[in-house]
Amino acid sequence: MAKIDIDGDGKGDINVDLKTLIGIGMGLFSIAGVYFTLLSQIQALEVSVMRMEAEQKMNSEFRIKWPRGELGALPDDAEQNLRLIYIEKTIEKHNLQVDELKLKVKSLEDCQ
Repeated sequence: MAKIDIDGDGKGDINVDLKTLIGIGMGLFSIAGVYFTLLSQIQALEVSVMRMEAEQKMNSEFRIKWPRGELGALPDDAEQNLRLIYIEKTIEKHNLQVDELKLKVKSLEDCQ
C-alpha cells in the first residue's frame, strides 16, 4: 500500500495499492502509444492527400495541354502522322485517277 502526500504535510493523504499505480501507469502508457500511433497515421494521410492533390493538378495540366500539342508528341504519334499523310496523298492520287477514268468513260459513251 503506497501513501501519496498531496499537500506536502508529510502525512499520506491518499492510500493507493501498488497494483493500482502500475495499472494507472500502464493505462497512461497505452493511451500515449495510441495517441502517437494515431498522430503518425494522420500525418501519413496528410502526406498522401498532398501527393494526390499534386498528381491531380499535374493530370489536369496534362489533360489540357496534351491535346493542344503543348507537351510534345510521342514518337509513335509522329510515325502514325507520317503514315496518315502518305495515305491521304495516295487517296488523292487515286481520286484523280478515278475522275480521269470517269471522264474517259463519259467521252466513250458520248462517241457511241
